Amino acid sequence: MQQKTIYLIRHGETDYNRRGVVQGSGVDSDLNDMGRAQAMAFFQAYQHVPFQKIYISGLRRTFQTAEPFIELGIPFEKLTGLNEISWGVMEGKVPGNIDNEYYRNLIDAWSSGNTALPTDGGESPDQVVSRQKVAIDSILSHPDEETVLVAMHGRAMRILLCWLTNRPLSMMDHFEHSNLCLYKLQYDYDTAAFTIEIANDTSHLLTLALA
Repeated sequence: MQQKTIYLIRHGETDYNRRGVVQGSGVDSDLNDMGRAQAMAFFQAYQHVPFQKIYISGLRRTFQTAEPFIELGIPFEKLTGLNEISWGVMEGKVPGNIDNEYYRNLIDAWSSGNTALPTDGGESPDQVVSRQKVAIDSILSHPDEETVLVAMHGRAMRILLCWLTNRPLSMMDHFEHSNLCLYKLQYDYDTAAFTIEIANDTSHLLTLALA
């Protein structure tokens, strides 16, 4: 029975995250000092894992999150299908009252099952799935890579975890996430099924709270 183990992480903190500014796929921000510390804490906890490949999105914050592993010489590949959802006109803005209402209505619509509804000037969850499937197919097409690290983004992770586990996209908000959280997945090539072994784990960041 052939399996692939996927360590799926969200990128470390950026100043935009800290300030509540919407990034999406259109804001290519860098990790802040906390984000880099989170990346190093994750590396220290998981550097023993024999990753054979690293997959990142096309945005800098995922490269910087995986950079300690990349510096070990582990091959990596950028897949833009792993990019964050495009939030359109909301990107780069601090949500004000109007934006909060807009955002709330949007999330309510998605939770009600209208996942074909795009953000204003951006993408819908259904559109994100279409490009994610291309990226995941690419990752799964290398069964020799038995253990891989995948770094991506919060909303995109929620969408990905839904369809990988055959849940409707309306349930995406059931998947909690925080900066540099870990979801550990197993993929069985015989049954073509994903299982979640670890969800939203941040125990590797406890050393930062003690520092």
